[in-house]
Amino acid sequence: MTTISEFNSYGEELERSLLLRTAPIAVKMLEKEEDIPKEAIRPKRDRGYHLAQCQAFAMSRRRRETIAMLKEDNWCWAPLIGYGLEKPIEGHPALHYIYIVENMEAAKRVAKNFPRLEYEKYIGILSAPLKTASFVPDLVLIYSNTAQLRSMLLAVKYKEGFLVTSQFDPIDSCVYSVVPVILNGQYRITLPDPGDYERAMAGEDEIIFSVPAGKLEELMSGLRHFEEMKMGYTNFTMDIRPDFPRPEFYKELYKMWGLDVEE
Repeated sequence: MTTISEFNSYGEELERSLLLRTAPIAVKMLEKEEDIPKEAIRPKRDRGYHLAQCQAFAMSRRRRETIAMLKEDNWCWAPLIGYGLEKPIEGHPALHYIYIVENMEAAKRVAKNFPRLEYEKYIGILSAPLKTASFVPDLVLIYSNTAQLRSMLLAVKYKEGFLVTSQFDPIDSCVYSVVPVILNGQYRITLPDPGDYERAMAGEDEIIFSVPAGKLEELMSGLRHFEEMKMGYTNFTMDIRPDFPRPEFYKELYKMWGLDVEE
């Protein structure tokens, strides 16, 4: 089993090898108050204010703070339902406004597929920079640009030939980046939603890659492989060069097809 110190080391390596602008976030669902580390900030109790979950993630990745978000700390509805802290709202008369769709029929379809954890299984959620987290996470959230994401997807594909699949909802990124990953244990890509942009400073060039804790070692192994091949994130350079140098397998394929091969 991966230790806390190994997770911390992975966090440091990810920041360095991918040149991440903000820290990968260690995320853990809280089942009881005893799971909350002493250094964790509880927004309402400790600072007298409420936060949206995207803001708590931003404080962990930007300010490198450990944040425990319980029901009373939340200032946004989506994580309360998605994390199982409140019951679903399928019968609410304003459901189509809540899910930002045209009518109730569309809202019912969204609500039916809205990812949710078991009601009252958890009391909240904990986040911290992976590099300094004092706990074993359930998953890791990495805010990256698309080039950095490409390097991570190459690493995932290299290990098992596995292609990451995702469904994209333009809202509720705090739910979609966390809940499906806990439920199915698979990687996921999520678009930062408008709240993440307006209230939590997510950049227009950022995207969220969710990594189940049990797959982080696999990701790191793949990233190291491409670093050794000089195909890591920092090795790629842009150059529009005709007849560019190609690997040997290109030449073999082109010979087989009767096409031009460089001398």
